[in-house]
Amino acid sequence: MPVSAAARALALRCERRAGELARRMAHESFEALPGYAELPADVKDLEIAGTARHGVRLFLRRVADPRSGHGGYRLFRERAAQRAEEGMPLHLLLRTHALGMYVLWQALREEAGPGEEAALVELVDLLLQHHHGVVGAVAETYLDERSAIEAERRAQRRAVVRGLLDGMLPPGHASLDRLSLEGPLLVLAIDIGRPCAPEGPVVVRRRLRRIQTVLDKTFGTEVLTLLDAGPEGAADSGRAVVPADCEPPEDLSQRLSTACGREVRVAAVPAGDLGAVPEAARTATEVLRIARACGLPAGTHRLDDVLLEFHLSRPGPSGDRIAALLDPVGDRPELVETLRTHLEHRQDRRATAAALGLHPNTVDNRLAKIAQRTGLDLSSPRGTALALAALLLR
Repeated sequence: MPVSAAARALALRCERRAGELARRMAHESFEALPGYAELPADVKDLEIAGTARHGVRLFLRRVADPRSGHGGYRLFRERAAQRAEEGMPLHLLLRTHALGMYVLWQALREEAGPGEEAALVELVDLLLQHHHGVVGAVAETYLDERSAIEAERRAQRRAVVRGLLDGMLPPGHASLDRLSLEGPLLVLAIDIGRPCAPEGPVVVRRRLRRIQTVLDKTFGTEVLTLLDAGPEGAADSGRAVVPADCEPPEDLSQRLSTACGREVRVAAVPAGDLGAVPEAARTATEVLRIARACGLPAGTHRLDDVLLEFHLSRPGPSGDRIAALLDPVGDRPELVETLRTHLEHRQDRRATAAALGLHPNTVDNRLAKIAQRTGLDLSSPRGTALALAALLLR
């Protein structure tokens, strides 16, 4: 847009005052902003004053020659990235730019003489347009830098938590200091059920954030978590470490299920110290697997809830042989399911039939086929124990 000769002349007179205006901004005007006084003197004297001087000259030179770029917003972006890295609040950074524009407007008004009212209005219009571009560049760069810093911090924190849970970082490792963990701990294993339909990455990230939010609110602290989305159509999973005095509430599973809209199971296992965390994490994962395999309803599971099943499912030389006892019915899933349901219902044929939607005689026929094929005597305590162990091991 063409600029009038009168507006260019007024801008030229103000350009001679660029250094003075920059000092006024950095050492007088900005001092009224909350938090500005705490900034280091060299930041004010060199970087902020230099950026203010650049901003004044950039605008006034663009008025003199609208076709020239004069460096664009590169310096503003560089300084915004620095302020983001140093932790300056975004509102303070944007207020300095807004107040700087106001100081420049005051200078233009002071320089304007009688008959230059139209030129002053023209410059104010251009100044507002210029400020719009500067604020956009500064805010965009600041937020991008903060996002990158936070992503790096989360990645580092996640790597440390993974190292702790997997036993890759021994107690006393320097990286563990940043986690601020002391005393007895509690390790959680989390299983988030399969989705009903395919989900996009945004939905997955939102669900994992909700899980994190519920855990933080429940335990009153920023919970250390590793939450991972499973392959498409598979269940998500996670692990977490919390102080041992934060005993999980009985309805934790329900809270998580409500937050993410999917069935959630949780296993909780105590760890006496940091060195015990990896074993506790492995135990919690196994408790979760066994609770699911045994058909327990979703909830908050502990080792005592599946103590016998946990013991029976431990690997050993006899494990494969016990699991193989059910190989003869391995090709008949309805027989395996009948056996599992029959044991879950305390070998009550009518309750088993009701659970499976079958006639009791059908249950009897299936149990007879199981006994015939496997040789297991389900009417004896030993046969029942072997069948239970075989189901767990399989």
